[in-house]
Order: sequence, then C-alpha cells, then structure tokens
Amino acid sequence: MPDLLVKLYELPDVEEARHRLEARHGVVVRRALPPERREVVRWVARVFGDQWASEVEVAFGRTPPACVIAVRDQEILGFSVYDTTFRGFLGPIGTAREARGMGIGRVVLLVALRELWHLGYAYAIVGAAGPVEFFQRVAGAQVIPESSPGPYRGILRPRRSGEEPSTV
Repeated sequence: MPDLLVKLYELPDVEEARHRLEARHGVVVRRALPPERREVVRWVARVFGDQWASEVEVAFGRTPPACVIAVRDQEILGFSVYDTTFRGFLGPIGTAREARGMGIGRVVLLVALRELWHLGYAYAIVGAAGPVEFFQRVAGAQVIPESSPGPYRGILRPRRSGEEPSTV
C-alpha cells in the first residue's frame, strides 16, 4: 500500500458535513479526551487490532491528544490519529463496519487533517493508505511513487503461534 500526500492548504470545508452527520445520524466528531484513553484504545484493538491500538496509545501521549473520534450515544463509531508513528503522518483511520456509508470516515479524516494544518504542517502523509481512492476523492491525496513499504519496511507484524515471522 502506498503512502499518499495531502495538501493541507487545499482541504475542502468540513463543517457542513460535520453538522449534517450530527443532524442526520446523531454522530458527533471531536477530539478524544484523556479520560477516554482506555476506552478508545480497547475499542480500536477489538475492531482493528493491536497495532492500530498501539498508535492510538501514542496519540493519547500528546497534549492535547492527537486522536479524533466519532461517537453516537456513548458508542465509538470511528477514529483517526495523526502525528504518531511519524511526524506529519495521518493514520490509522477507521470506521466500524456497521457504521460505514454514513460519511463518518470523510468527516473524521478531514477533521484530523485540519488538526495537522493547525499544528503548522502544509502537507500530510497518509501512511500505507488502504483505500487510496477514498483519500483521493475526499482530500485530494496523491500517491507518492515508490513509497511502499516506505518507512514501515521491516515493521514487526502480529503472528499466531507456530507461524513464521512476517515483515513488509
């Protein structure tokens, strides 16, 4: 999966989509708060795995936390972190399977990218982007040529007992 480059100074406005998401689906997108750390980390580990949960833990080590969450009725439906594994990088980002199609991923992505802009970055890198078309459509992302596996080369991957080690 390639890395993507996003121009933070050319992002679409997110506020209308944010308000529409709340009005239609009751979903609020906001920065996570420190007392929510354990709950958010547990949710990400359960839904997306330990590696992503590790990056969420790093996000909560920042002040304020570098984690955006989508919440409805005390239930987490999506998240994104930024500035964790590498400075200026966005991700991971994810939406619960049952909540896909509402626009949560779009809003969470754009809010997190805006946070990077407010930190003083002009560009963001989406590391090892999964659905490349999503990032291109929503944020105008461009593929960075020859960026796979990029800085993730040699990263330890979780394995089951008896399984051979796997690296990128």
